[in-house]
Amino acid sequence: MNTEMAESGASSADVSGIRRGPIVAALIIGAFVSILNETLLNIAYPELMKEFSVAALTIQWLSTGYMLVIGILVPVTALLQQWFTTRQLFLSAMIIFLTGTVVCAAAPWFGILFIGRIVQALGTGLMLPVLMTTILVIYPPEKRGGAMGLIGLVIMFAPAIGPTLSGLIVDSLSWRWLFYLVIPLTVFSIVFAGCFLKNVTVLTKPKIDLVSILLSSIGFGGIVYGFSKAGEGSWWDCKTCLETCDSTT
Repeated sequence: MNTEMAESGASSADVSGIRRGPIVAALIIGAFVSILNETLLNIAYPELMKEFSVAALTIQWLSTGYMLVIGILVPVTALLQQWFTTRQLFLSAMIIFLTGTVVCAAAPWFGILFIGRIVQALGTGLMLPVLMTTILVIYPPEKRGGAMGLIGLVIMFAPAIGPTLSGLIVDSLSWRWLFYLVIPLTVFSIVFAGCFLKNVTVLTKPKIDLVSILLSSIGFGGIVYGFSKAGEGSWWDCKTCLETCDSTT
């Protein structure tokens, strides 16, 4: 019995007196704002192509790069959660996301806009694992299903309404307003989390395996990149395959 309590205490703090409502609200607000940006910019691509004079394959990297960075960061964040507290990680993630949003809103050319999107993705990639872990820690097993269902609803709802909101904004305002309107929501999320979010994990600070982090980044990043590049052609290009075979023989 004592062994089990010690093992559970190594991964989470005493959450018996913690108010779950404000913590969940802070997490949901941050998740909604960051995940919304996955699809918020899609409708504005034609306007961005004209303004920055770039091709469709180039502009698509605003979404591909965003997902690529998230795919790389999500497994790495599992390690970071054992080195930094819940508040440190979540607030850092949202501040990074806010910085990227400001950069995007003021971007004078495509390169700066792309950098801003990557910075946004860094914040989102750090925030998502913190969201899931915190929900699992603060709720008992019999209530985790409902809590995870609520989080899943936010995760699905935010990107679903992204194109609709984007279309309404772009029709009447500049594409930059897609970022201007996100800034106050992100600031509110930071302030709200700063007031109500509590630390719910115990820091164990395990040894960092740099080789595993590198291989994980290459693996997960390669999978996301592969699927994104598959949309540009086909999974099986017979012509290219035959040309390769002829050249080798």
